Amino acid sequence: MNKPDIVSFEAGQRLDKALAAAYPQYSRAYLARLIDSDVVLVNGKPTKAGWKLRAGDEIAITVDLAQSQQIEDIDLPIMYEDDDVLVINKPSGVISHSRGKYWYEPSVASFVRQHMNEVADPADRAGIVHRLDRATSGVMICAKNEATLSFLQKQFSARTVQKTYLAIISGNISPEKAVIDMPIERNPKKPSSLRVGSNGKPSQTAYETLQTTERYSLLELKPRTGRTHQLRVHLAYLKRPIVGDELYDGAPAERLMLHAASLTLQVPSGETQTFEAPLPDVFAQMLEKGA
Repeated sequence: MNKPDIVSFEAGQRLDKALAAAYPQYSRAYLARLIDSDVVLVNGKPTKAGWKLRAGDEIAITVDLAQSQQIEDIDLPIMYEDDDVLVINKPSGVISHSRGKYWYEPSVASFVRQHMNEVADPADRAGIVHRLDRATSGVMICAKNEATLSFLQKQFSARTVQKTYLAIISGNISPEKAVIDMPIERNPKKPSSLRVGSNGKPSQTAYETLQTTERYSLLELKPRTGRTHQLRVHLAYLKRPIVGDELYDGAPAERLMLHAASLTLQVPSGETQTFEAPLPDVFAQMLEKGA
């Protein structure tokens, strides 16, 4: 586009509402994403969705809306919702957050934005508190306002959140119950992966065998730290990679057999709550086949 679109508006109108009125053919979630991506300028500068426009302001959109893609709406299972939090059961294959400004793949973040635009003030949203890997399914809690975002993030940073995962490995593991205490670092030979290494960050994972069949074992995993790929790396180090984990040489499967089963933390009301996501059917099916 040779020059930016110039948007007309009424003085006193919010920026996001001015865009929605000017471009009714686009979803509010998509327009809000453009604002967050700093391609909507007010008087030549990026600004917030809730900015109150004044007479003489100039709104310019610096991307071609006709050619740019919209993020496709996505429908995710909602486990719990109140005025402060949205808890979902993330399916395997869905990313938690976009990989960049113009990454148009649907994600948990885009779902939260889409949902919040339907049920609340679109400027009063904060979104993702923590992440799950694309291939991991299970519980994710999202904040519906900035105060809740800060409140929840402090608990994750302080490691007071109790997280429980379930995973299937090939064979069995000995001992059946233990704590893996091994540092994790980047793998220079394979930049997309991590490994156990003496220069890594301290990392601890408690595990317990819940069920063993002829071919597989179902493990309960409780991370005591929150390193990227921590559960996957620790089990791979013990030569028991999670089934379906291509990155860490797990046995082939239709998906990564890792599920975030429960999350226990304090919500803004002061109450401690536990949110549980049922084990996907594919786990029981694999264990039955391996019997």
